[in-house]
Amino acid sequence: MRPLRFLGDPVLLETAAPVDVFDAALATLVRDMFETMYAAPGRGLAAPQVGVSRRVFVVDTQWKEADPAPMIFVNPKMIARSDETAVGTEACLSIPGRSFAVSRPIWVDMTWQDLDGVSHESRFEGIEAVCVAHEFDHLNGLLITQTGTPQ
Repeated sequence: MRPLRFLGDPVLLETAAPVDVFDAALATLVRDMFETMYAAPGRGLAAPQVGVSRRVFVVDTQWKEADPAPMIFVNPKMIARSDETAVGTEACLSIPGRSFAVSRPIWVDMTWQDLDGVSHESRFEGIEAVCVAHEFDHLNGLLITQTGTPQ
């Protein structure tokens, strides 16, 4: 596990750098991120939240209600999003004890790489769209304190 970074830590406001080396260190980072996310317990975690300013995040939207379905995103890009949005309540592991009303697209299309550098593309809807958009914001130095309204 790695220690979480919290609101006020400057790494959370940085634009994360791309990953250009796909090696054992990256695999270790991702393994540690999953361990930290599940222990927290959260549904997503971006590398800046553990002090690593790299374009990596992990998500598992199902593990609390069903079998785990871990997803790894390296160098993700949001290539399309719906014009239609929905407002939902979001929390963040880096901002414990607070929640925010955040408007998100109802679907997003993303490209990303896996741990081997292989490219993928998919559309995410519902809670998956919310989670990947939330974690993607982290890679761009955006927190729900900036994009949402406190509840």
